[in-house]
Amino acid sequence: MPRIKNSILIQENIEKVFNITNDIKNWNLLFNDYHESRILSSEKEGRFTKIVFELSNSDSTWKSYRLLDHKEYTAIAQRIEPMFPFLYMHLTWKYERHPEGTLMTWLQDFELDSNFKEPLDKVVQRMDRHTKENQEKIKNIIEENIGLLVK
Repeated sequence: MPRIKNSILIQENIEKVFNITNDIKNWNLLFNDYHESRILSSEKEGRFTKIVFELSNSDSTWKSYRLLDHKEYTAIAQRIEPMFPFLYMHLTWKYERHPEGTLMTWLQDFELDSNFKEPLDKVVQRMDRHTKENQEKIKNIIEENIGLLVK
């Protein structure tokens, strides 16, 4: 099972970083590769919020869910449909308090569908590069108070 893990230190408090990075309706502004994000449903109960949403990039549109733990500052997500080019895609985002702000770590565990013809090593390289680019973009947006995202 391939695993991609990347962390970045953001010089801002954990609550702000958690809230901004999990505000799905603004992901088209936070991420380089999402053209549209649409929340299909959202349920909050106690410390948890479950969100079902749809994302689009230049190639496709898919549905995912995300479970936010507002106490532990963790987000767990899974792609629902369509799965292709994956057999599964599980994401875990962890946020940790750090003396200089928030350490944000993203884990991506997945397996490619055997019908997907791109080599695994190329997919892993591309996903790893995109993750680092997106984390850096988010860091800059939050630290520089860019746009309406930072409240």
